[in-house]
Amino acid sequence: MGSETKSEIIDATNSVLCEHGYAGLTVQKIADEASMTTAAIHYHFDTKAELLNAFLDDLIERFKTKLTFEATDPRNRLTAFLDHAFTPSDPAADGFPVAMMELKAQAPFQELYRERFLELDDIVCEVVREIVADGVDGGHFAETDPDEVARLVTTTINGAHARHVALGEPLDDTRRMLENTLELHLGWQPRSEVVA
Repeated sequence: MGSETKSEIIDATNSVLCEHGYAGLTVQKIADEASMTTAAIHYHFDTKAELLNAFLDDLIERFKTKLTFEATDPRNRLTAFLDHAFTPSDPAADGFPVAMMELKAQAPFQELYRERFLELDDIVCEVVREIVADGVDGGHFAETDPDEVARLVTTTINGAHARHVALGEPLDDTRRMLENTLELHLGWQPRSEVVA
């Protein structure tokens, strides 16, 4: 059993999380979803926590891939980043956002999960920090502290997704408020594509 089997187990974990949430996630349900035995899963992952850590590692790698933008102009990169970050997902139709929120709720008790979510936050912060720094250096954005803007954007995105999942609040509302704030900080005109 190689990496293909591990990939199947991680895909099955995603399906079970989406359907049953964290509380309903069992190795048996993952095995049933992957059409394999629990022994086969335990051959690759000693514990459910180790499996979920691998699942989060996979999520981080896929997330990094999505944050590679074709645009070179920082203004267009910022728009592309926000498009990605605020793409709505219907929690009723897609259980994944709910499952992720449940995993985040376990982070205070599971150091492995906390580390993965900190890594996700660091990735988002670094992408925004680079975009803002490039925009300031290129004269496209007003002078500002890229670290502070990155932290503001990351915190806003986290809050927007929590409110979207828990309260059904549309992501567009928060995006609009964030864009207004970024316009004030950066002198950036949201949704105005720049032709290079």
